[in-house]
Amino acid sequence: MVALRKAILALLLLLPAATMAAVTASVDRPNVDLNESFTLEIVADEATDLEPDFSVLDEDFYVGQTSKLSNTSIFNGEIRRSLTWTVALMPKRTGNQQVPSIALGNQRSNPVTIVVNEPTNAPPGEADVFVTSEVDIDETYVQAQILYRIRIYRAVATRQPALREPTITGVETLIELAGDERQYESVLNGRAYNVIERVIALYPQESGEIQISPARFEARVLRDGRITGRKVFESESHTVNILPIPAPPADYPDATWLPARDVQVSEEWSRPPDELEAGEPVTRNITLSALGQIETQLPAPEIPEVDGLNVYTDQPELRRELEGAGIRGVRTDQYAIIGLAGGDVELPQVEVPWWDVEAGEWKVAVLPARTLTIEGVEAPVPLETPAETAQPSEPTEAGPVASPEAAVAAVTFWQRIAEALGLVWLLTLAAWWWSSRSRARQPRKAREPNEPPIHKQKSQLLNSARKAANAGDAAAVRQSLLDWGKLEWPASAPRSIGDLANRVASPLSDELRKLSAASYGRGGGEWDQAALASALRSVTVLAEHREEGTAELLPPLMPG
Repeated sequence: MVALRKAILALLLLLPAATMAAVTASVDRPNVDLNESFTLEIVADEATDLEPDFSVLDEDFYVGQTSKLSNTSIFNGEIRRSLTWTVALMPKRTGNQQVPSIALGNQRSNPVTIVVNEPTNAPPGEADVFVTSEVDIDETYVQAQILYRIRIYRAVATRQPALREPTITGVETLIELAGDERQYESVLNGRAYNVIERVIALYPQESGEIQISPARFEARVLRDGRITGRKVFESESHTVNILPIPAPPADYPDATWLPARDVQVSEEWSRPPDELEAGEPVTRNITLSALGQIETQLPAPEIPEVDGLNVYTDQPELRRELEGAGIRGVRTDQYAIIGLAGGDVELPQVEVPWWDVEAGEWKVAVLPARTLTIEGVEAPVPLETPAETAQPSEPTEAGPVASPEAAVAAVTFWQRIAEALGLVWLLTLAAWWWSSRSRARQPRKAREPNEPPIHKQKSQLLNSARKAANAGDAAAVRQSLLDWGKLEWPASAPRSIGDLANRVASPLSDELRKLSAASYGRGGGEWDQAALASALRSVTVLAEHREEGTAELLPPLMPG
């Protein structure tokens, strides 16, 4: 009995290690100013009951609100679950600061380094509102990425805000959004500002210069209880020198021009490449990704013909990913490969030359060569001619010996049959694949399973309400919050802002009652848009358990 108890205890001790999830960490921005908040994201690729240890952050950062979200997905019939923790952080000192690795049970996340700059000095007069802009580089190459960043700082409420983005003149330039608009708080010279940030990626198409005019922010400002006339706030102007395309490297005279900050090439197989059968197709996906380049500019990998293989190419899949350093273009080429006979077949390495815009030199991304081991009948060996062989024996009663020509004809006949069957199989596979893609292209309304999770829809609606409150749009605030209430209480959705106020905790309930009185009360009244926006940052539902955890909030950043 004692031995049995020990065995059960040993198994229980092993269970947490067996189910331990891999943990990764990332930040939304690698560069921040002192007294400026940023977001740390911790992701566990498996569901777990454990919680990260965020206490190691206290030494170098102010730790703000923490939330936890769960995600479930199905990939190739396999259910995958993950957990994501999001933490608001504010650095305590300037310089290169490291977000330390976070412990989750016996696992730890990767450390992340950020650069903390001195805070931007407020303009003379301690301006209530001002606009800044910057480019990440003053000189680059044709078709290379230029990141242009606009920030709007507001220490007071504004009405009827409008951003007029700059005019770009000079050489022909492609313009792409490099991320969603972000809002955060920053403290400059002891004064709290609400910051709106927008990032644009520019891709010049020829050498010369790009001139970027100032960005203009127009709004009426609420100051001392009064609304001013419409004011215009401008950022700086910029000029970027565009260098011509350098000569291709001597080893790759026909190299496609690909300027980027990082290029990676990788592959995936539908089945292990050392477990292939002759005549049976296998899918090989080769993915090329380039940081600082859009997906339409990525070249197709050069795949030479290989004896012993039939290769069929499909249309490439193009997509983009947004990172702190800009746009990462991704191209995936799909190949259906059929081994014609058993044996080893060498696939040569794939080489992609590219220009490193930071180092100013040519580099080559390489996918190593690999050997395919194909099981099956060996390729037919050519029959020897009669002159090289002994005299054939006399015909037997079973019939005459087939001639070499007849034997070759028979092999060729059956080989053609096999190839035809393989082609029919491929056509069937292609039809199924095209049908699947057609279904995937259906409008979003017909694809309810792919709609954002409920928690994400709630978050988006609360964010919309907060933006509307900052803009002073009471009608938009009401609509966003009532839509949020329908998701929060699907069985008994609130019918008014007053009803909603009874279901949430203070200070949000207090601000909602002010909004309701200002909108519908007999005596009218005013509502505090800044206070409402601030209250919306932490929503607490009465008498209901919430999965999101809360840590100690950041020091107050907005007056009042």
